[in-house]
Amino acid sequence: MSETIQTLLQENRTFPPSEAFKAQANANDAKIYETAAADPEGFWESWARQLDWFEPWHTVCDFKPPYAQWFVGGKINAAYNCIDRHANSTRSDKPAIIWEGEPGDSRTITYGEMLDEVSRLANALKSLGVGKGDRVSIYMPMVPELAFTMLACARIGAAHSVVFGGFSAESLEERTNDAQCKVIVTADGGWRRGHIVPLKATVDEAMDLGCPSVTNILVLKRSGQEGEITNGLPTPKYNEGSWVEGRDIWWHDIVPQQSTDCPCESMDSEDLLFILYTSGSTGKPKGITHTTGGYLTGTFATSKLVFDLKDNDIHFCTADCGWVTGHSYVVYGPMANGATVLMYEGAPDAPDKDRFWRIVEKHKATILYTAPTAIRAFMKWGIQYPDGCDMSSLRLLGSVGEPINPEAWMWYHEVIGKGRCPVVDTWWQTETGSIMISALPGITPTKPGSATQPFPGISVSVYSESGSSVEVTGPDQLHKATGGFLVLTKPWPSMTRGIFNDPARFQKTYWSRFENAYFAGDGVKLDEDGYLWLLGRVDDIMLVAGHNISTMEVESALVDHPSVAEAAVIGKTHEVKGQAIAAFVILRHGHENHPTLVDELKKHVAHKIGALARPDDIFISAELPKTRSGKIMRRLLRDVAEGRALGDTTTLADPNVVSALKDKYESSES
Repeated sequence: MSETIQTLLQENRTFPPSEAFKAQANANDAKIYETAAADPEGFWESWARQLDWFEPWHTVCDFKPPYAQWFVGGKINAAYNCIDRHANSTRSDKPAIIWEGEPGDSRTITYGEMLDEVSRLANALKSLGVGKGDRVSIYMPMVPELAFTMLACARIGAAHSVVFGGFSAESLEERTNDAQCKVIVTADGGWRRGHIVPLKATVDEAMDLGCPSVTNILVLKRSGQEGEITNGLPTPKYNEGSWVEGRDIWWHDIVPQQSTDCPCESMDSEDLLFILYTSGSTGKPKGITHTTGGYLTGTFATSKLVFDLKDNDIHFCTADCGWVTGHSYVVYGPMANGATVLMYEGAPDAPDKDRFWRIVEKHKATILYTAPTAIRAFMKWGIQYPDGCDMSSLRLLGSVGEPINPEAWMWYHEVIGKGRCPVVDTWWQTETGSIMISALPGITPTKPGSATQPFPGISVSVYSESGSSVEVTGPDQLHKATGGFLVLTKPWPSMTRGIFNDPARFQKTYWSRFENAYFAGDGVKLDEDGYLWLLGRVDDIMLVAGHNISTMEVESALVDHPSVAEAAVIGKTHEVKGQAIAAFVILRHGHENHPTLVDELKKHVAHKIGALARPDDIFISAELPKTRSGKIMRRLLRDVAEGRALGDTTTLADPNVVSALKDKYESSES
């Protein structure tokens, strides 16, 4: 790679906050940046003090790279801060969750009701032997009980590991075993595009693969009784033939009978709150750990300032709780603020492509936080869908998961926000826990496609390959190499405390590239106004529809197929998903290409990892471009897949291979 990253995109439009928005904003004075920079520990401490602690801390931050401890000695409980302190106040009757299921069923749960629900569930988990320090695997649809389970674990001091309901049995088994989970909480199924996703059946398959630490499976009946009709859709009954007596327990047989008296465990600020697995470049998922006090402080502060969160807001974050966005901005951040959260179970195009807009209209959502992938899909579907709904309740829009292109940003601003809603494009990661870069909507003039500036108290630098800081000296440099590597140079409260049971990998993955600095794995451009423009991943992680997927994971799944000898996977540009997965495959001796093989391989990957990792393109090849040392040149495969002129091939063992591949690929595309 060159010393800095070459960037060509230019975007000069700016959108300052309106005077009306600025007047009511939670943050409307730019001095907040100066104050936070002068004393970042004091800034974060001021936010931590707004939470309820059982015992105060004696040290704000103890940083010994790569490990930081925040609010050392403090005792706190995340569930208490997200539920009890609101339920025991004037917010008791305030809706905590407004939920809509894909078939159209809906529920509203107040903070008072939520306290009872979470306490009963916490006592049920305790009756199954779950206690402080244990781990619980959660594999559920986007129903209120998913949030209940996360908070019930936090209440009793057990760490949760939420596994996205689209992942396969093998992915669930791997994550459950790595965390040594004692209990799996799941549902018989969940709705997706008019069909039931058979979650309990997948859990059964994972158990058959071997999860020796699991003693019980707690099952929510979401799908209902056979023959029932829910909003015009037939509801199949879960096949109980695989039910294991003593191990498998229906939610309704154990939870409702429990007491609502369940005091919160006093947790050390640095006690583990959750593990969340994300893709790693070696193929094995990384168990990212987050602790209680610092994580809660980060999500609490960013929710309040980035979303300008008010007591009467209806906060609609479209993310699933299987991802970190759902953890931080469906559950912990908004609920620590006592907000009303809008949860939706299903797909944005079920039963039609206006579902999100109908939800906004019906529930009068004021804040919408969604992904560029979804926005590009909405653009493709047409403006008739949002224009057919009354979304005048919206006052702020957010973007998350991947860099947003200026065209999508403008569409979001004009079509969804009608030009009156600030757009906050946010950059952060599973590892950072909370938002690191974003506009503050009452302060920051925004630029389409730019995440703008670091959040107050966050120290971001742009480094060259050699580790020197990249600086912009004038507007003329905007046309030159002003890009580099995004690094975080000072600790922040919500930073990951490591990879579960793998400190060496944590050090190597995030802290070995640059001295005493966290390398995020992303490229970034700095413009003459000091604005940051994210350029995507610079390693072997693909960003597909906002989700990190390792090339190595997909390659391993392909090679697992009996027909495949070798595979090379790359991310190619996709107008909706940002990146799509393309694979180049060499077959084993004795196996031949046949008309159904490509579909067979795609299904095999989906089975091994989950549908989100299913390749868009698979190309069967006789050879792959390799260096003389045997390394596959994925850069050249990207050139082939995206139709670009081929780069330098002088280091290849056989330069003719890639040109032959290009000819075959182009002929298959035509």
